[in-house]
Amino acid sequence: MIDKAALINNIAAKAGELFNSDKSQTREDIEKNIKALVGSALSKLELVTRDEFDTQVAVLRHTRERLEALEKEVEALTSEQTVLEDNRKEDQENPDN
Repeated sequence: MIDKAALINNIAAKAGELFNSDKSQTREDIEKNIKALVGSALSKLELVTRDEFDTQVAVLRHTRERLEALEKEVEALTSEQTVLEDNRKEDQENPDN
């Protein structure tokens, strides 16, 4: 697991070096270097895109719905099984019926 505080401190230190190292850098060069630095740091965090996240949320929702449906089905079958067993016991106890 990546220590996020250390990563942020590392980014800040490197950004500080960019600003202090060469005064002749243009604003565009500094922005480009900082974007590359932040991009590199973010890739280490194992982040996912919003699309990937939304896809996983949809898959999870579908899985949860399917699980709930299966739980209801099992409950209905268990209830039916109990009724059948109760009827069988009654038939064994009262062979006259």
